[in-house]
Amino acid sequence: MTSTARAGVLAASIAGVAAAGIVTGSLLETGLPVPFTQWLFIGMCLALPAVGWLIAARRPDNPYGWLLLVTALCLGMGGLGAGALLSAAVQGPPAVVAALLASLFHVFYGLSWVFVPLLFPDGRLPSRRWRTGARVAAAGIAVWWLGILLSPDQVYLPVFQRGNPLGFDGTAGLLAAAAGGLGQTTTFLVALAVLVSLVLRWRRGTPAERRLLRWMIAGSVVTLSGFVTLTFFEVPAQGTVTLVILVTQMAALPAVIAAAVFRHNLLDLRVGIRGSRFFLVFDLRPTVDELLTELGPALEEAEPVEQLGRLAEAVRASLEIRWAAVELTDGTRVVAGKEEGEAVLTVPAGPGSIVCGPRTAGRLTAEDRRLLSSFAVPIGLAIQSAALAGRLVNAQEAERRRIERNIHDGVQQQLVALIAGLELARATGGGPDSLALLREQARQTLTDLRELAAGIHPSVLSQGGLAEAIEERCSRLPVATTVAVDPGLRARRFRDEIEGAVYFTVSEAVANALKHAGASRIEVRLAEGTGRLRAEVSDDGRGFDPAVTARRGLGPLADRLTALGGGLDVSSEPGGGTRLRAWVPVAA
Repeated sequence: MTSTARAGVLAASIAGVAAAGIVTGSLLETGLPVPFTQWLFIGMCLALPAVGWLIAARRPDNPYGWLLLVTALCLGMGGLGAGALLSAAVQGPPAVVAALLASLFHVFYGLSWVFVPLLFPDGRLPSRRWRTGARVAAAGIAVWWLGILLSPDQVYLPVFQRGNPLGFDGTAGLLAAAAGGLGQTTTFLVALAVLVSLVLRWRRGTPAERRLLRWMIAGSVVTLSGFVTLTFFEVPAQGTVTLVILVTQMAALPAVIAAAVFRHNLLDLRVGIRGSRFFLVFDLRPTVDELLTELGPALEEAEPVEQLGRLAEAVRASLEIRWAAVELTDGTRVVAGKEEGEAVLTVPAGPGSIVCGPRTAGRLTAEDRRLLSSFAVPIGLAIQSAALAGRLVNAQEAERRRIERNIHDGVQQQLVALIAGLELARATGGGPDSLALLREQARQTLTDLRELAAGIHPSVLSQGGLAEAIEERCSRLPVATTVAVDPGLRARRFRDEIEGAVYFTVSEAVANALKHAGASRIEVRLAEGTGRLRAEVSDDGRGFDPAVTARRGLGPLADRLTALGGGLDVSSEPGGGTRLRAWVPVAA
């Protein structure tokens, strides 16, 4: 069972126990048949464990759902204890347990007044300054609960005719009652401070934050007003007014929490309508796999940079943030959404990063961060693809310019000279010597043209294969060159792009050994094994430091090999020669 599934089971268990306590306590209080007003009261009370279960099960990493469940559990156990104390059937030791459970009602009130509004909606304090206030509130709730638990019978008699089986008598009882009153007053004062804080946050907040906080302000006002009305005004213990106040007081906070969650989609929960039926949608946020599956066809048709834009938009939509950006190491930045507000989170993604702006409502949760970390893998691959595509385009442009330069500086000039010679011979009636010279110039031009074409794609590579082309290329070198080819490769052919990539890599390595290394001996080896075609070129030249020296033209070839799923490695040291290893995957 996964951690999310275990959290769901635990949340359902706590909510079930709380609901059972609420129902059982109410039935013990009134007996059967249960009046409609009591059923109404039960229904309002059950809203709290229901909302707590929805949030905790859907977002187990959010402490707020668990806070609601603990508050609901105190309500359920307090209701069960109070109902048992009001029932004549509960006597003896069970009455002691009932008194202990009934005292949890005051913990429920303390949590409802202070922590439920203070920690809304992500279970975190609004600022570090509230740490002291939270500690004072916790101490006040604890003193209130302990004082009521140990108060004398006189405190219980207005409600429970049998008194308090756990209460102290005499001075100890008076001290316990005084402590309970002090804890209650402290808790209520902190609750008023929380309400003032909510109003101030509402006034200073953004429009989205104000829309969110107004729900909790309304719920806190209703809850505290109900307590003040029942405590300081002469309201009959039984009657319609008392029932309305109690029902409103119990339902206010869960109602506004549910309204805020569903109305603003805080936790991927909302109410949907299908026909004439209402239903709850729990899985509004798709997984990374679902998003990529949905985006797959669009990503396949898009250019690399456009892929980054669509992935950034997927991050923005799934996390419900104002903007998201994908940044590359070269400074390229693809932004989805309107870039308002400072970046709140940056996650590495391959050779780049994902930058997230603030959420439209609330803060990024641990679940959001896990989702973003999952996005980092496909986005990192897309960044690598975009960077590789850019390098390949640059390499193709550089190769086009090289061919253009070679044609202009070489064959073109020779053809111009040949044409000029032909025109001169026609004008002067050139003799055999002149025609022989022109014929030799034409042959040389044809040879140079063939050499140029061989540099683009050697005909021997197309006709004889990779092994023969490499041997032919090395046979004309002015230094001692050894070519070793595995016997099975001579009759083996590979795809054109594989043979071309390996051939040009070997050609470039050999050219570097001659031009830059001053080598007197070159060794070339071509082998196949474990699903890879491998080429190795080593020389005894002067070598270099790879950390400070460029690869001398091998960069585009390395990208070409990478695009085929292969790789390139160069090892060298000053005075120690150079060894190049290239490989590409091939079918067995």
